[in-house]
Amino acid sequence: MVKRVAMLSVHTCPLATLGGKETGGMNVYVRDLSREFSRRGIEVDVYTRSQDPSIPRITELAEHGRVFHIKAGPERPYSKHKIYNHLPEFVANVEAYRETYDIIYSHYWLSGLAANALRRVWNVPMVQMFHTLAEMKNRVAQGPDEREPEQRVNCEGEIMRFADRLIAATPLEKNQMSWLYGAESENIDIVPPGVDLNRFKPMAQNEARQHIGVPPDNQMILFVGRLQPLKGLDTLVRALALVRRREPELAKNICLSIIGGDANPDSELEQKELQKLNRLQAELSIEDLVTFLGAKDQDTLVYYYTAAEMVVMPSHYESFGMVAIEAMACGTPVIASDVGGLSFSIEDGFNGYLVPGKDPRALADKIILLLKYRWLRDQLSEQAQVWVKRYSWVNIADEVEDVFERTLSEYNKKRRL
Repeated sequence: MVKRVAMLSVHTCPLATLGGKETGGMNVYVRDLSREFSRRGIEVDVYTRSQDPSIPRITELAEHGRVFHIKAGPERPYSKHKIYNHLPEFVANVEAYRETYDIIYSHYWLSGLAANALRRVWNVPMVQMFHTLAEMKNRVAQGPDEREPEQRVNCEGEIMRFADRLIAATPLEKNQMSWLYGAESENIDIVPPGVDLNRFKPMAQNEARQHIGVPPDNQMILFVGRLQPLKGLDTLVRALALVRRREPELAKNICLSIIGGDANPDSELEQKELQKLNRLQAELSIEDLVTFLGAKDQDTLVYYYTAAEMVVMPSHYESFGMVAIEAMACGTPVIASDVGGLSFSIEDGFNGYLVPGKDPRALADKIILLLKYRWLRDQLSEQAQVWVKRYSWVNIADEVEDVFERTLSEYNKKRRL
């Protein structure tokens, strides 16, 4: 029986503010799953690379959960591609705590490599979740600076061969692991991420708007995500210009609010993306319709989801798309590209709309539809709230715990042979 879990999240801390350089859905996943396990009495220790020497080495995450900040390379924000060179230091410093566990659950490829070394020390099996796949990101990359390094591609393939068990977020991701990396399909379980239904829940829209200072007659279109080319923000900006051109009266009170990233990003890729978006707004003469709000914590994010008429996800690739289920849990309709995990979390016409990727016209059509018809937004909202219950952390933790128990049982059987 699994009583103690080592959770590895090498390159990003589950306690970090979301929307920043290396923070997003994976942080939420590690944090909220750990807390749900803690509520069940399962002890969870999350090991992550220290990015600030002033933070205590061990921080409480939950009643039965801790975060260990492990020294591995410079104790500051650092390129995740360089962390690979510090993995031996990371592993050695984790070993130094002399803890014992029943199983390792590793996240992202860097954690998978560390897990392979640590499972030999602890004599336990490892379960791996990637959250995104380098091969898929490279297929939608629009330039060399957007491509993931070959090292990551190769390491992901190795991890798929040596991990005791793999978890994919969707059936599509499971197939991608098999098609692109040769992973054995019988070694892959499908368990989607979850959503905290106690945090993300409907509230009165006027209350939410008042809380964040949105005028009552404003119709907010919301984007939440990193400022990266694969998030497709340029498609949304072009769609917004089409909305104004086709429905000038309707567009008088609309505003696109962009949450995520940094007003002064230090990543060259994010700097280029922000500059590109600013130029595009100027070319299309819609600067007055777009506001960059930077990163927001989840408690604040709830108000933005509820205040918005819709959340738009024009991504080129999403392994799952946690923003979509957070928005739906708040009762906010989602319009998203028909790609990756979004194709599974959104049922077109029931809890939101799917549109072809990189298609501003199709996106503008759906934005106009939801802006015009309140009754339609209300209907999608009600249906989304029913749909999203499947993704409660209670349900998801049940499924992950079942994967753990089966993995540990199979591992012990092999050891006895």
